[in-house]
Amino acid sequence: MQTHGPLFDMRALGFKADEVVTVTGGGSGIGKATVLAAAQSGLAVSIWDINMAGAEETAKEVEQLGGKAIALSVDVTDPDAIEAAWKSTIAFGTCRYLVNNAGPPSTAGGPFVKNLEIALGSMELVTMRWLETQAEQATSIVNLASIAGNYMGGGGAISSFYPAAKAGVVGYTRYLATRFGGKPRANAVAPGMTLTPRTIPYFSIPAIAKGLERIPAGRAGYPEEIAAAILFLLSPASSYINGALLPVDGGWALS
Repeated sequence: MQTHGPLFDMRALGFKADEVVTVTGGGSGIGKATVLAAAQSGLAVSIWDINMAGAEETAKEVEQLGGKAIALSVDVTDPDAIEAAWKSTIAFGTCRYLVNNAGPPSTAGGPFVKNLEIALGSMELVTMRWLETQAEQATSIVNLASIAGNYMGGGGAISSFYPAAKAGVVGYTRYLATRFGGKPRANAVAPGMTLTPRTIPYFSIPAIAKGLERIPAGRAGYPEEIAAAILFLLSPASSYINGALLPVDGGWALS
């Protein structure tokens, strides 16, 4: 099974060289693809991940592309870790952009409310500390939602908290889009089935494999395709888009 798509040319989106973007959960999957696309666009990247080895490996790949990156071990549910990570990021450079990608898997067990706190509460912790420390510089934010909870209900192996949390992400994004007078702009993407290290094992399940047949595109998405949408919404090229939810699902929700 092919697990990677092309790394698109993102250099015409209007970013200024060496401006900084922070990507949470940047050590693998959609987060990693976003980091690499950001680096190709000319941005320097602060890579946050609870898995330091993954963050460091991604940072090395950025450097191989000729870009700049720092890797930080961050638990986005820990206010002290977030505080320390923002200090390190700001020392690295002015952070104008934020991608909130980190969160628990859709199949995570445990208490409903606790998982909501991890998935949605952590996003608020990261974002508000960014706005407190970089209020004048903050330009654009993209939050990771899902078609689950926004265009579809869930079902299958998806835990009950997940569609609730992802619907909450969209509500929070719209709050951010209007609360501060449009600065920063805030948008969200809603990926459908996407091939990542976390999701690949599920594609061998017959019900999941059959679900692929419903996608008009005829396949699952690649992380690079989600990253391209994230970078567009983050960039000056989308300067008049604010408070939007962009489905990136090959037309699955419409089918």
